[in-house]
Amino acid sequence: MTEEENVALIRRAYEALQRDGVEGIIEFIDPEFEVETPAALAVEPQVYRGPDGVRRWFDTFLEVMDEVNLEADEFIPAGDRVVVPGRVVARGRDSGIETGQPVTQVWTIRDGKGVRMDIYAEKQEALRALGLAE
Repeated sequence: MTEEENVALIRRAYEALQRDGVEGIIEFIDPEFEVETPAALAVEPQVYRGPDGVRRWFDTFLEVMDEVNLEADEFIPAGDRVVVPGRVVARGRDSGIETGQPVTQVWTIRDGKGVRMDIYAEKQEALRALGLAE
């Protein structure tokens, strides 16, 4: 796939997530998909694998939140990767207070599916990890 096709794929995945929730994104990930929550952004860092892992990852948010959304600011092509700076926006179940946390996700694409997502606290950190300068 070209960089433009990779960006279009991940853009559609985010749109499906907004429209259909976690089930909407499942069609865009490979059965071997992997995401790891880094220690800097999680109380209990963990690796989540495949569609069931993605569901569990969202379930960890929903234990204390009513609603969780991933909002993208931009989609940056990077070869077989797409860098997505944005934020996780959630509303507390008990408090009703909406909160947001900046996050940059780096999706790795293979054969038209997301196979990995790496998460960074800052866009510059993600770009540095990929050897890219802004």
